[in-house]
Amino acid sequence: MQDEEIINRVANSVLEVFDLEDYYPKGQRVEIDLSQWLLEGFLLREKDFRESLKNHDWAQYQDAYVAVYCSTDAILPSWASVLVTMHLAPYAKKIVSGRIEDIDTALYEEILPTVDYSAYENKPVIIKGCSRKPVPMSAYILAAQKLQPVAKSIMYGEACSAVPLYKRK
Repeated sequence: MQDEEIINRVANSVLEVFDLEDYYPKGQRVEIDLSQWLLEGFLLREKDFRESLKNHDWAQYQDAYVAVYCSTDAILPSWASVLVTMHLAPYAKKIVSGRIEDIDTALYEEILPTVDYSAYENKPVIIKGCSRKPVPMSAYILAAQKLQPVAKSIMYGEACSAVPLYKRK
């Protein structure tokens, strides 16, 4: 048996990898639970609520991405979250209603429409599936929508075990 050179077909292919981690914004992600300022976690007393917000250390959220939510089934007036936002706005990079995952969803919804997809024009593209960062599923869905009009084909996963998703006719 003669020695055959092992050829790395993946490295030699024209396959373009679209890695959503490349667009993951650095920065601290924090959740603020409104229930901490409610009586027994459920009742909003406006005077006490406003006083608690006034005395809170908002500077701790400097340059952070902040999600505002309530962990209890309290029925809150909509102005409560907006008032918290007013206190956060001078410090936070971004404020969203919801949880940490909602922060990343909102960030990708801002970032992905600004990407130049021309590098993927008429090429087979693989949307990298495994990530070390918490890339939300919504980012994969948005990336697929942005790539479909330009790519020749789209796969998902890793080059060695990709799942075909789309092939232009």
